[in-house]
Amino acid sequence: EYRMNTWYFSPLPKELLSEKGFVETLYVCEFSFAMFARKSELLRYQARPFHRARRHPPGNEIYRNKNLSMFEVDGFEERIYCQNLCYIAKLFLDHKTLYFDVDPFLFYVLCEVDERGYHPVGYYSKEKYSDVGYNLACILTFPSHQRKGYGRFLIAFSYELSKKEEKVGSPEKPMSDLG
Repeated sequence: EYRMNTWYFSPLPKELLSEKGFVETLYVCEFSFAMFARKSELLRYQARPFHRARRHPPGNEIYRNKNLSMFEVDGFEERIYCQNLCYIAKLFLDHKTLYFDVDPFLFYVLCEVDERGYHPVGYYSKEKYSDVGYNLACILTFPSHQRKGYGRFLIAFSYELSKKEEKVGSPEKPMSDLG
Protein backbone atom coordinates (compact mmCIF):
# COMPACT_ATOMS: atom_id res chain seq x y z
CA GLU A 1 0.00 0.00 0.00
CA TYR A 2 2.90 2.37 0.74
CA ARG A 3 6.11 2.94 -1.16
CA MET A 4 8.85 4.53 0.93
CA ASN A 5 12.38 5.61 0.22
CA THR A 6 14.67 4.44 2.98
CA TRP A 7 17.06 6.70 4.84
CA TYR A 8 19.82 4.35 6.06
CA PHE A 9 21.53 1.03 5.44
CA SER A 10 20.15 -2.11 7.08
CA PRO A 11 22.03 -5.43 7.01
CA LEU A 12 19.16 -7.35 5.42
CA PRO A 13 19.37 -11.15 5.19
CA LYS A 14 21.59 -12.26 2.30
CA GLU A 15 18.80 -14.21 0.60
CA LEU A 16 17.06 -10.91 -0.17
CA LEU A 17 20.07 -9.34 -1.87
CA SER A 18 20.75 -9.40 -5.60
CA GLU A 19 24.07 -10.53 -7.02
CA LYS A 20 25.16 -6.88 -6.80
CA GLY A 21 24.55 -6.94 -3.05
CA PHE A 22 21.47 -4.74 -2.69
CA VAL A 23 17.69 -4.80 -3.07
CA GLU A 24 16.10 -2.38 -5.50
CA THR A 25 12.66 -2.74 -3.90
CA LEU A 26 11.92 -4.56 -0.67
CA TYR A 27 8.40 -5.96 -0.38
CA VAL A 28 7.12 -6.31 3.18
CA CYS A 29 4.00 -7.99 4.53
CA GLU A 30 2.50 -5.47 6.93
CA PHE A 31 0.99 -8.16 9.15
CA SER A 32 4.05 -10.39 9.66
CA PHE A 33 6.94 -8.15 8.52
CA ALA A 34 8.09 -11.00 6.27
CA MET A 35 10.37 -9.54 3.58
CA PHE A 36 10.66 -10.42 -0.10
CA ALA A 37 12.81 -9.33 -3.04
CA ARG A 38 9.98 -9.79 -5.56
CA LYS A 39 6.34 -8.72 -5.50
CA SER A 40 5.25 -12.14 -6.80
CA GLU A 41 6.78 -13.77 -3.69
CA LEU A 42 4.87 -11.40 -1.41
CA LEU A 43 1.58 -12.07 -3.24
CA ARG A 44 2.12 -15.84 -3.05
CA TYR A 45 2.86 -15.53 0.69
CA GLN A 46 -0.23 -13.40 1.29
CA ALA A 47 -2.43 -15.94 -0.54
CA ARG A 48 -1.60 -18.69 1.98
CA PRO A 49 -4.53 -19.60 4.27
CA PHE A 50 -2.54 -18.95 7.47
CA HIS A 51 -1.70 -15.45 6.34
CA ARG A 52 -5.25 -14.58 5.38
CA ALA A 53 -6.46 -15.67 8.84
CA ARG A 54 -3.93 -13.61 10.83
CA ARG A 55 -4.31 -9.92 10.12
CA HIS A 56 -2.61 -8.60 13.28
CA PRO A 57 0.77 -8.70 15.00
CA PRO A 58 1.59 -11.76 17.10
CA GLY A 59 1.44 -11.40 20.86
CA ASN A 60 -1.24 -9.97 23.08
CA GLU A 61 -3.46 -7.01 22.36
CA ILE A 62 -3.04 -4.89 25.49
CA TYR A 63 -4.82 -1.69 24.45
CA ARG A 64 -7.64 -0.67 22.13
CA ASN A 65 -9.39 2.66 21.76
CA LYS A 66 -11.55 3.24 18.67
CA ASN A 67 -9.29 2.57 15.68
CA LEU A 68 -6.00 2.24 17.62
CA SER A 69 -4.64 -0.96 19.08
CA MET A 70 -1.37 -1.89 20.82
CA PHE A 71 0.18 -5.36 20.84
CA GLU A 72 2.86 -6.57 23.24
CA VAL A 73 5.20 -8.95 21.41
CA ASP A 74 7.87 -10.94 23.27
CA GLY A 75 11.16 -11.02 21.36
CA PHE A 76 11.92 -14.51 22.65
CA GLU A 77 8.57 -15.98 21.62
CA GLU A 78 8.33 -14.18 18.25
CA ARG A 79 11.98 -13.95 17.28
CA ILE A 80 11.59 -13.75 13.47
CA TYR A 81 8.82 -11.14 13.63
CA CYS A 82 10.87 -8.96 15.99
CA GLN A 83 14.10 -9.39 14.02
CA ASN A 84 12.30 -8.39 10.82
CA LEU A 85 10.79 -5.39 12.58
CA CYS A 86 14.32 -4.37 13.62
CA TYR A 87 15.70 -4.78 10.09
CA ILE A 88 12.93 -2.53 8.78
CA ALA A 89 13.40 0.00 11.59
CA LYS A 90 17.11 0.21 10.78
CA LEU A 91 16.17 1.50 7.31
CA PHE A 92 14.83 4.63 9.04
CA LEU A 93 17.03 4.92 12.16
CA ASP A 94 20.73 5.72 11.83
CA HIS A 95 21.83 4.54 15.28
CA LYS A 96 19.77 1.35 15.60
CA THR A 97 22.01 -1.53 16.69
CA LEU A 98 19.58 -4.31 17.60
CA TYR A 99 18.92 -6.90 14.88
CA PHE A 100 19.54 -10.45 16.07
CA ASP A 101 19.40 -10.50 19.86
CA VAL A 102 15.74 -9.66 20.36
CA ASP A 103 15.15 -12.23 23.12
CA PRO A 104 15.59 -9.82 26.09
CA PHE A 105 13.16 -7.26 24.65
CA LEU A 106 9.44 -6.63 24.54
CA PHE A 107 8.08 -4.87 21.46
CA TYR A 108 4.97 -2.71 21.57
CA VAL A 109 3.42 -2.43 18.10
CA LEU A 110 0.85 0.32 17.55
CA CYS A 111 -1.74 -0.38 14.85
CA GLU A 112 -4.54 1.42 13.07
CA VAL A 113 -7.54 -0.90 12.88
CA ASP A 114 -9.99 -1.18 9.99
CA GLU A 115 -12.09 -3.90 8.35
CA ARG A 116 -8.98 -5.35 6.63
CA GLY A 117 -7.02 -5.83 9.85
CA TYR A 118 -4.47 -4.22 12.14
CA HIS A 119 -2.00 -2.03 10.25
CA PRO A 120 1.26 -1.24 12.10
CA VAL A 121 2.07 2.47 12.26
CA GLY A 122 4.99 2.36 14.70
CA TYR A 123 6.52 0.61 17.68
CA TYR A 124 8.77 0.93 20.65
CA SER A 125 10.86 -1.67 22.43
CA LYS A 126 12.08 -2.02 25.98
CA GLU A 127 14.25 -4.44 27.90
CA LYS A 128 12.29 -7.02 29.87
CA TYR A 129 14.61 -6.54 32.84
CA SER A 130 16.39 -3.20 33.04
CA ASP A 131 18.75 -2.64 35.96
CA VAL A 132 18.58 1.12 35.47
CA GLY A 133 14.82 1.37 34.91
CA TYR A 134 14.65 2.18 31.22
CA ASN A 135 11.10 1.98 29.88
CA LEU A 136 11.95 2.62 26.23
CA ALA A 137 14.94 1.36 24.20
CA CYS A 138 13.96 2.19 20.61
CA ILE A 139 11.01 3.98 19.04
CA LEU A 140 9.89 4.45 15.46
CA THR A 141 6.82 5.78 13.72
CA PHE A 142 6.90 4.53 10.15
CA PRO A 143 7.47 7.43 7.70
CA SER A 144 4.07 6.97 6.05
CA HIS A 145 2.41 7.61 9.44
CA GLN A 146 4.55 10.42 10.84
CA ARG A 147 3.06 13.79 11.80
CA LYS A 148 -0.05 12.13 13.24
CA GLY A 149 1.01 12.19 16.90
CA TYR A 150 1.88 8.49 17.07
CA GLY A 151 5.43 9.06 18.34
CA ARG A 152 4.09 11.14 21.21
CA PHE A 153 1.46 8.47 21.87
CA LEU A 154 4.12 5.70 22.00
CA ILE A 155 6.23 7.66 24.49
CA ALA A 156 3.20 8.43 26.68
CA PHE A 157 2.16 4.77 26.51
CA SER A 158 5.62 3.67 27.72
CA TYR A 159 5.26 5.91 30.78
CA GLU A 160 1.71 4.74 31.49
CA LEU A 161 2.84 1.12 31.27
CA SER A 162 5.67 1.88 33.73
CA LYS A 163 3.13 3.36 36.14
CA LYS A 164 0.91 0.30 35.82
CA GLU A 165 3.94 -1.91 36.52
CA GLU A 166 4.72 0.34 39.51
CA LYS A 167 8.14 1.19 38.13
CA VAL A 168 9.87 4.52 37.66
CA GLY A 169 11.14 4.57 34.09
CA SER A 170 12.80 6.74 31.50
CA PRO A 171 14.04 6.23 27.94
CA GLU A 172 17.54 4.89 27.34
CA LYS A 173 20.13 7.64 27.12
CA PRO A 174 21.38 9.12 24.98
CA MET A 175 18.32 9.10 22.74
CA SER A 176 19.18 9.58 19.09
CA ASP A 177 17.49 12.34 17.09
CA LEU A 178 15.13 9.90 15.35
CA GLY A 179 14.55 7.42 18.15
